[in-house]
Amino acid sequence: MASFNCFALAFLMALSFASIHVGVAARHLLQQPQTLSLLKKTFPPLTSFRKPSFPKPSIPSFPRRGVLPPLPSRFPSGPKAILPPLPSIPSLPQIRTTIPSIPFFSPPLSRSTP
Repeated sequence: MASFNCFALAFLMALSFASIHVGVAARHLLQQPQTLSLLKKTFPPLTSFRKPSFPKPSIPSFPRRGVLPPLPSRFPSGPKAILPPLPSIPSLPQIRTTIPSIPFFSPPLSRSTP
């Protein structure tokens, strides 16, 4: 863990020194007198290239909007599909829905007679 702390401290110091040097260099450039000699340099003219002429693509004519071709009056009939009969499904057993009475949950018998 100590080596990581040492590495982190060295990294932060390197960054701070680098940013100090960048700041000093920027201040040095800002304090120099501005010269227009850099702006007066002329560059040779760029050579102009001719645009190649490509053939124009032919655009197909589409039908106008709202005009649709007529639908065929009779559709062709395909082969008739014959399906085999479905297998019979065995019936499910009946599930009782009533709860049977349990005798020991019934109320106790009374001993008093009227």
